[in-house]
Amino acid sequence: MSEGDGIRQLPWTGQDDKPCYVIGDGTGYVSRMADGFENIQLGMAGDLIGHATELLAERKVTGTELHFLACRLTESLRTVKRVAESRGSRLGVPGVDPGIDDW
Repeated sequence: MSEGDGIRQLPWTGQDDKPCYVIGDGTGYVSRMADGFENIQLGMAGDLIGHATELLAERKVTGTELHFLACRLTESLRTVKRVAESRGSRLGVPGVDPGIDDW
């Protein structure tokens, strides 16, 4: 599956954390909603990086706080990876296959 086929991986997952796709020319309602959702996700990732930077600079972080931060960073990284794969496939980047999870 590739964007060239009119198939786009969406920035959210479905049942059992499996990828979701939409078929179309990229101008429909679901594609526009996905564009907005990707922008929100990337903005939230940036905010989380800022929070992590501040928290780690304090040097008085508890193990519980570090665990919570690591969990949120992992979630964010997973989301950003999904967005990157989706955007990469739409750009025709060689070696990008949104159906393969390397992790």
